[in-house]
Amino acid sequence: QGHVVESGGGVVQAGGSLRLSCLASGFTLNWYAIGWFRQVTGKGREEVACTGDSGSDETADYAPSVRGRFTISKDDAQNTVYLQMNELKPEDTAIYYCAVGCNTATAGLIVPWGQGTQVTVAS
Repeated sequence: QGHVVESGGGVVQAGGSLRLSCLASGFTLNWYAIGWFRQVTGKGREEVACTGDSGSDETADYAPSVRGRFTISKDDAQNTVYLQMNELKPEDTAIYYCAVGCNTATAGLIVPWGQGTQVTVAS
C-alpha cells in the first residue's frame, strides 16, 4: 500500500517562508492529482492547493486565502510534491497534509493520510 510522508514544517515569523515536502512511496505521484490540505484543531480539513490532473503547474489550483503566496510543484524524479509558502500569516498556522486527490471528501481514500507537518506562524 502506498504512503505519503510530509515534512518541512516549523515555526516562522509572519512574513517568512517555508517549503513543505510530500514524499510518496509505493506509488507514482505523477499518476494522480495531489493536494495539500491543512487543519486547525477543532476545525475541518480544508484544501490549500492542488496540482491538477495533468500534473502540470499550469493547472494548479489554490484556495483564495493562499493564492499568490503559495506554490505547489512536483519533482517526478524524487516522487515528491512541494508546497512553497511565502508571506506567511498567523492564520496559516495549522497541520498540513498531502493526499492523492484534491477533494476533502475523497482525498485519503486511495492512499491513507499521513501524519502531517505542523506549521506555526508567530505574529
